[in-house]
Amino acid sequence: MFKLSALNNDQINYANIGLMLLSAVLAFVLPFELFLFSYAVLGPLHYLTEIGWLHKKNYFTKGKYDFVFLSVLCVLVFYFSYVNPTQSQTVIPNIILYGILLALIFVFIKDNLYRIVLAVLAIIGISVSKMGFDYVIWVGIFLPTIIHVFIFTWAFMFYGVLKNKSFSGYLSIIALVLIAVSFFVIKAPGLQYEVSAYVGKSYELFYLLNKFLIEFFGLESTLTDERALVYTTNAGFIVMRFIAFAYTYHYLNWFSKTSVIQWHKVPKKTLYITLVLWVFSVVLYVIDYNIGLKALYFLSFLHVFLEFPLNITSFQGIIKSVIPVKK
Repeated sequence: MFKLSALNNDQINYANIGLMLLSAVLAFVLPFELFLFSYAVLGPLHYLTEIGWLHKKNYFTKGKYDFVFLSVLCVLVFYFSYVNPTQSQTVIPNIILYGILLALIFVFIKDNLYRIVLAVLAIIGISVSKMGFDYVIWVGIFLPTIIHVFIFTWAFMFYGVLKNKSFSGYLSIIALVLIAVSFFVIKAPGLQYEVSAYVGKSYELFYLLNKFLIEFFGLESTLTDERALVYTTNAGFIVMRFIAFAYTYHYLNWFSKTSVIQWHKVPKKTLYITLVLWVFSVVLYVIDYNIGLKALYFLSFLHVFLEFPLNITSFQGIIKSVIPVKK
């Protein structure tokens, strides 16, 4: 039985490398279109199935209702984004940071009194801290997007590899990094690629992610028109290829490990509800992409927040494996 399990793990790892290569090729050719497709079709199914799986795992926290507090924070993000848009640049980043701090408390602390004290101290700390614009970019823009889909995915994979210690597993996490780097090293052939008006309009909500990643990687051009920089230049296409690859593989990685994670083992009623909601969400995107984005904004943020404890657990496992604690 052990050999069969190992073989299955190897097959999954090699399949994942294949999925990485497929995602990379598509990202090179049609970066904006691939992202929009993956986000609209694969994204909602990933949110729904992962939340269901996290619920079975008690969200990797020590309290039964910890997820409620993280969910409330998502409600606040939605409220300050669409219901009553905030004029402050730090409100939503502060909510996200508080979500991370709460997740840390939920993962490591069980005593309710200590939890309350630490939660209050976290609020006070965030309130009195003076954060610069870099904080807004990293916590408000990068963390729930590219850090979530690339860094956290890599950490989740690495944690699993350290437990299984398989050659194919190590190869897969190395491949993920090398492919990501390739977007900034390999010059894609001239494909006469142009971003259509529909694609540009549909992608508008994510525009700032590209803008700040271009600046972060030092890919600025002489163009002063920021939108032209994102949608028409080589710098813009390099970053978009990386984003499209990261998001697409993030979703495919989840679905490829069904037999390992077993997220599909839920009551039939739950599975049917999930499928109906998924089809409904895809239909919304087909009708109007921006309507789909707004309708699923809460769900997308919810899965990010509810995954924070898992991300923390993954990094904890990595640290324990790399730096064993002496007993």
